[in-house]
Amino acid sequence: MPDQMRIGGAWVGARSGGTRPLVDPGTEQVVAELPFGDAEDARDALDAAAEAFPAWSRKTAYQRGAVLERAADLIAERADAYARRTAEESGKPLAQARGEWAGAPSYLRTAAEEARRLGGRWIPSRVPGRRIDVSYAPMGVIGVITAWNFPVYNVNRASSSALAAGCTVVVRPSEYTPRSAFDYAEALVDAGVPAGVFNVIHGDPASMAQAMLDDPRCRKLSFTGSTRVGKLLMDGASRTVKRLGLELGGNAPVLVFPDVDVEAVARTGVIARLRNAGQVCISPQRFVVHASVVERFTTAAAAAMQREVVGHAFEPASTVGPLINPIQRDRVERIVEASVAAGARVRAGGARCGDRGYFYAPTLLDQVPAGAPVLTEEIFGPVLPVVPFETEAEALAIANDTEYGLAAFVFTNDLNRALRVSEALEFGMVGVNEWYPVTAEAPFGGMKQSGMGRESGVEGVHEYVEARTRYFGGVG
Repeated sequence: MPDQMRIGGAWVGARSGGTRPLVDPGTEQVVAELPFGDAEDARDALDAAAEAFPAWSRKTAYQRGAVLERAADLIAERADAYARRTAEESGKPLAQARGEWAGAPSYLRTAAEEARRLGGRWIPSRVPGRRIDVSYAPMGVIGVITAWNFPVYNVNRASSSALAAGCTVVVRPSEYTPRSAFDYAEALVDAGVPAGVFNVIHGDPASMAQAMLDDPRCRKLSFTGSTRVGKLLMDGASRTVKRLGLELGGNAPVLVFPDVDVEAVARTGVIARLRNAGQVCISPQRFVVHASVVERFTTAAAAAMQREVVGHAFEPASTVGPLINPIQRDRVERIVEASVAAGARVRAGGARCGDRGYFYAPTLLDQVPAGAPVLTEEIFGPVLPVVPFETEAEALAIANDTEYGLAAFVFTNDLNRALRVSEALEFGMVGVNEWYPVTAEAPFGGMKQSGMGRESGVEGVHEYVEARTRYFGGVG
């Protein structure tokens, strides 16, 4: 498996000869030395993508789709081997890494299907002798900058749609999890993606992003990461009027009404919250529970947390891995300590754990006061705060009181309430009695400061094409 960048038709090191150590967050040990470049490498990749675009864009959707289908088959065959490398660099338990790779083929296949159905339309004219039609043209070179929490899914979600639409791609994965992107590129190359159509670079985040922003041939930048960086990209994109797709932060509320099986929701909620050690943008974060059942919920959730096993990605019993780096662990620690100082009570966890690796114990807080950091900030860690509510209106006010608008969750057996509450939530995705509101067939994206644009489904393919309208006069 490759441990180099993919630029044009070759696996290459950095032009500068630079390297960067890759660290296993579960052991703090260096597991590889990888090429680490800069803007020069980014410009090389952009050149390769621009050169490859005319031929790739002229292929039919059926031809491009056949390549993506082959890549999907290869990923399915190699999922176990690829998953070990993802688990090692990200720290997530091996079963979760396998799940991430096992889900990747569906995005490639769905994007291929949607591109084949893209079509266009004919518009009846109000003027005799005139014909009007609309077709869709591939946008061009696409830059993709992704986060470390889902190093396969984040790359695949954008790239599959862009490639299916006829665009060429330059991916800059996180410096913490680059090998997953290298492996994804290997599958595409082995499936027959032509040289320059899909490129992966690894290096300095700021200079590589700047190269993409400065190059007018890069028609769109798809970014997964923090809201702070997303705003910087918005500023930079103005110079070339570059389109942006931004999947930014989240702070998902969970509204638990008293007509559900409270203990079951608590148990499954803990599992959903602790997936990837809580480092999930759509992870349920603020548990807003009806006052009449809040103690039952909290007791059951605390017991469920005690059953979770914190450990290295390769330990068979492990269900919660480390945080990605010491910066993230220290940030989670600060948020918990500040919230406890403000009055929150620790019902489980509340501290680092283990003698090596960036581990933080699964933590449950209740009696959390309004305005505590654990409610206002995106935690991105294994921490579950519980807040009581009395009325539906109060629950909605708490839920919507955030700058974020990515995902939200509602648990109730009252259909009228489910419809009413889900429509009042200011979030791009809402799970009703459902913890995982994501699939290849449906659009993914948020409202407010959680970003702009959508990935996946037919909406995802439309993000990478331009509508072209033609007018024919003097017909007949």
